[in-house]
Amino acid sequence: MCGIAGIVGKPRDRNRIVAMTAALRHRGPDESGIYLDESIALGHTRLSIIDLSSGTQPIHNEDESMWIVFNGEIFNYPELRADLIAKGHRFYTTTDTEVILHLYEEKGAGCLKELNGQFAFAIWNVRDRSCFLARDRVGIRPLYYTESESELIFASEIKSIFMNPQVSREIDPIAMDQTFTFWSPLPGRTPFKGIKELPAGHCLYFQYGKCMVSRYWQTPFVPKQDQVDWSPERISEQVQHLLKEATRIRLRADVPAGTYLSGGLDSSGITALVARNFNRNVQTFGISFENEHYDESVYQRQMVELLGVKHMELIISNSDIGDALSDVVWFSEKPLLRTAPVPLYLLAKQVRAEQLKVVLTGEGSDEVFGGYNIFREASIRRFWAKFPDSQKRANLISHLYPYIFKDPKLKPMMQAFFARGLDQTADPLFSHLLRWQNTSRIKNYFSSSLKSAIGSYSGCDEIRNSLPETFQTWDHLAQAQYLEMTIFMGNYLLSSQGDRMAMGQSVEIRLPYLDHNLIEFMGRVPANWKILGLKEKYILKKAFRGTLPDSIRLRPKQPYRAPGPGMLSGLGPQDRIRSWLSRDSLERSGFFDPGKVARLVKMAEAGQSVSETDDMALTGILTTQLLHRQFIENFKPCNDCTFSPDLLIDRRNAAQPA
Repeated sequence: MCGIAGIVGKPRDRNRIVAMTAALRHRGPDESGIYLDESIALGHTRLSIIDLSSGTQPIHNEDESMWIVFNGEIFNYPELRADLIAKGHRFYTTTDTEVILHLYEEKGAGCLKELNGQFAFAIWNVRDRSCFLARDRVGIRPLYYTESESELIFASEIKSIFMNPQVSREIDPIAMDQTFTFWSPLPGRTPFKGIKELPAGHCLYFQYGKCMVSRYWQTPFVPKQDQVDWSPERISEQVQHLLKEATRIRLRADVPAGTYLSGGLDSSGITALVARNFNRNVQTFGISFENEHYDESVYQRQMVELLGVKHMELIISNSDIGDALSDVVWFSEKPLLRTAPVPLYLLAKQVRAEQLKVVLTGEGSDEVFGGYNIFREASIRRFWAKFPDSQKRANLISHLYPYIFKDPKLKPMMQAFFARGLDQTADPLFSHLLRWQNTSRIKNYFSSSLKSAIGSYSGCDEIRNSLPETFQTWDHLAQAQYLEMTIFMGNYLLSSQGDRMAMGQSVEIRLPYLDHNLIEFMGRVPANWKILGLKEKYILKKAFRGTLPDSIRLRPKQPYRAPGPGMLSGLGPQDRIRSWLSRDSLERSGFFDPGKVARLVKMAEAGQSVSETDDMALTGILTTQLLHRQFIENFKPCNDCTFSPDLLIDRRNAAQPA
């Protein structure tokens, strides 16, 4: 895993690309390289995992007419390399990076369909002065860009782009509205005005000052009549095959790879596949919380005993979360509504302390196999709408949330909550509307000026207008999965809880459940085999029969969560918290109503119980204030950077290939 940066146009000042590259050193502490000519500057920081000795980037083709900087891994690169050698291509490294470059020579943008991996890269064609950028299918690796003064400026992280003094730094009100509704900005947008994210499954072509963005991959759901007509046994066998292969190729590396082990179905399954098929001595890492409400460590220990692996358990307290929150915002580069990314950042730090650079994780399983309660909620609510007098109504929801319905006072309130919007079943966003409307309540804390800047904008309307043409031909579960994968997974889970937390500690995560072959197959599986009745992830649990004990395989899903800021006294020094949330600080940023925030903070400081909504609001307010302080108030663009790259290729005055 690495960091990439570039300026396409007239990058006369070498200091700009040096500063941009230096800002990404945490993504690649092992090596760095820069290429410049009259029309482009490319920067790269390397976390060396494949070809440790000769993989320094930027990398070129045979005649040096094409150059590439690459962040990620191509897991099928040995097979692709063999094909390219057979076609006459000559290699000077054994890296997957060089494979991409030669494949692009052969197929242009069509090369993307051949790649099995997680990637973001830029290819510079010296001859026609074109720059080609691409990002992996589901958005595991980040890539941002802006167009400024006839230049294209891009990087793996926004802080690198901000190293250019001419790039303005301003929070986008629409992005704030989206974040406080959907947990993150919608695809293509970032928290900052003028800074764009290249969406997952898209590529960008820039030539002569013109930029063209296009989609090369779509989440592969199909109409009901095109779904596979297979038995669940046959489907689960295919899942076993695809998942084992996805795990095998994600262990390709010239350094050891570990796994994250939470004790849940997903991470336990991956760890078992690795330990029993590929590396019986795999190192595993897990989180435990002092607050037992969030803790799953008993199940981690059960898997460790079963597999006989070496396990590292990191115990996390509320104060640990408070101490690391500022760093987490710095690396996530967006407001957060949950503190869940913080323990993952601390866990990656532990991985690095154990001298590992690579871990396999269980992310993506819930989206691909139908594991989230929101999918079952939508199914139940459709039943309620169709059968309003059914005696099963209360029992169905209580089946999902038995811990809530144990309190007789909460039962009628929860029934009323889930009964809202039952007349909206025809809305393509029906599965998620209730969640988004509930989250939107925290916008009550917005300042009047922010509300005015947002105006009548509707994020839900933007989503409706961007849905695939075939969306209405899919079954209801596929529609809900699409929304979850493209909005929540791609823009929050894989970013704030994924790449950004791991790479903040120079660790690469690999995600077998998000192998595109597995996603594409499951996109053709009927809904009733993903969720059987109300049994979530039915096919995956069936596929793990014999691999995992039933105590792990069949136990109810426990969503990953971390303690929030509702009890501020546990989050570290109070002077620090108060400074972030002071009236002066709130008025300087201008995003929130100081009076409303003061009342919320007073409740939290007094140790009063706050609602889920208020807890989200407090986290969002805290992290937004930190974001503003770090990237707007205190950020210093660097024009005089002392960083010195390991490789410098400066051809600004050299003759270029004809």
